[in-house]
Amino acid sequence: MTSQTKRMEVTLESIIDSVDLAEDITVRIAAAAGFGDEDRHRIGMSVREGVINAVTYGNRQSREKKVFLTLEMNHQRFVIHILDQGEGFSLADVPDPLADENLLKSSGRGILLMRAFMDEFDVVRGAAGGAEVVMAKRLPAAG
Repeated sequence: MTSQTKRMEVTLESIIDSVDLAEDITVRIAAAAGFGDEDRHRIGMSVREGVINAVTYGNRQSREKKVFLTLEMNHQRFVIHILDQGEGFSLADVPDPLADENLLKSSGRGILLMRAFMDEFDVVRGAAGGAEVVMAKRLPAAG
């Protein structure tokens, strides 16, 4: 992280209401960074899907567990980290929602959206366990 990087950390409860809060905070920061309407919508939807997954699948809506949202911005990228306190998972184990046998299942659609909407997307093991979604969007060119 350079001296030019700005960082915000938010600790969220493992409740569905946290999804709207995370999306709102992220979209406001994206607007301040100069992202247009379409990119703000895509970033917001990506955060929404990531936090829903963290609350629902990672933390299993356990009130004792938290979701950690970290937003970082430098002169090139807006990077978003969503960390849960669950058991973690591997992207390779998530079924492809576009495969014929999965078309009627809801599993994997959030990851599909995050991958499509963001410039970078990965899931890594958190330092203390859990799954950490890391996604980034290049900043719009200065006009």
